[in-house]
Amino acid sequence: MTEMFDMVVVGGGPSGATAANDLALQGFKVMLLDRMGRIKPCGGAVPPRLLKDFDVPLDLLCTTANSARMISPKDNKVDMPVGEGGWVGMVDRDVFDEWLRARAAKNGADRRDGTFEALERDADGTAIVCYRPKGAPRGSDPVKVKTRILIGCDGCNSAVARAALPDEKLPFVAAYHEVVESPPEGFKGFEGNRCDVFYQGKHSPDFYAWVFPHGSKTSIGTGSAVQGFELRKAVAKLRDELGMAEDTCKTVRVEGAPIPLRPRKKWDNGKDVVVAGDAAGTVAPASGEGIFYAMTAGREAARAAAEALKTGDASKLALARKRFLKGHGTVFTVLGIMQWWWYRSDTMREKFVKLCMDKDIQELTWEAYMNKELVKRKPLAHVRIFLKDSVQLVTGILSGGGIREGNTAGKRAQV
Repeated sequence: MTEMFDMVVVGGGPSGATAANDLALQGFKVMLLDRMGRIKPCGGAVPPRLLKDFDVPLDLLCTTANSARMISPKDNKVDMPVGEGGWVGMVDRDVFDEWLRARAAKNGADRRDGTFEALERDADGTAIVCYRPKGAPRGSDPVKVKTRILIGCDGCNSAVARAALPDEKLPFVAAYHEVVESPPEGFKGFEGNRCDVFYQGKHSPDFYAWVFPHGSKTSIGTGSAVQGFELRKAVAKLRDELGMAEDTCKTVRVEGAPIPLRPRKKWDNGKDVVVAGDAAGTVAPASGEGIFYAMTAGREAARAAAEALKTGDASKLALARKRFLKGHGTVFTVLGIMQWWWYRSDTMREKFVKLCMDKDIQELTWEAYMNKELVKRKPLAHVRIFLKDSVQLVTGILSGGGIREGNTAGKRAQV
């Protein structure tokens, strides 16, 4: 007889591991299927709220950052201190994701290593998940299990979404980073408690490049949707400029993956499948922040799936997207507009970094990041920011900065 589960979660990143853990704690029979050895390129920044919301211990952080440095195309630098007592947590996805998976297994999820291959149906329409276990002999038959609800948390190119949801091509940025051994503190200006963000077309013509500290290691990466832009060469160039090439900072590992730029229009099939995390497109535009939003989407998917199973009402699955966007949709819209406008050329990026000098913008930016919502207080600060933004927008249009440098939006970069 084919084994039956209440839920099968495909993908063991932050989203899938969170969904599996939440469901296991509620007593559901859950299988967590993950393709081991796959780590997403990620700067690794998490807000303090994540530790509180998802019961993540402080010692899982490899370090904390208390400031960000924005670097313009003309190499102008603007430091943005988090503020008194504030910090941004930094995690290594290699360690962080595994801890989340192990926690889910400890709390009752049936953890299995393998690759999702297909979604089938039995005679009464029950979902059958076909997967190939890690190390299975070539040509062997896939393992099949039944599930009442399937949750896909298997990345931007989600096989679960392709199998069960309407076809939708999400716009995405191709991301690539190299995790290297950190240089000594102060080496050529390196600071182990500062995140550096490079808004320079030579390193990314339509997104940004980064240097994020992870304690003994550092993530150096970039992202772009521009066809023909070579990410590896861009990262190599950045490392050379910073004095962090291979002969100085040994490479520990490299990773590449697509990062979606907006949420999917539909997360569920109205019957027994729902997606979350990158599979649902829950990466914040402009910033590329994904860990907190992935875990939040995973929790909402698990919550909706539990309600659907308990009530027998499959329409409950749609609540995952509805609830997520109610909490974060406005932030995503604002960040999407920001990315569309400010990242379009070096002229505009220069103006964007200049805006970051403003203390009102710095304070409201960090408050929004920490609280994961737009700051509604301090109305005069918002008015001042609006007026300053308006001046920059007008001067940008008059100077021709509103024209994208090259008709390349939405095309794929080369790793």
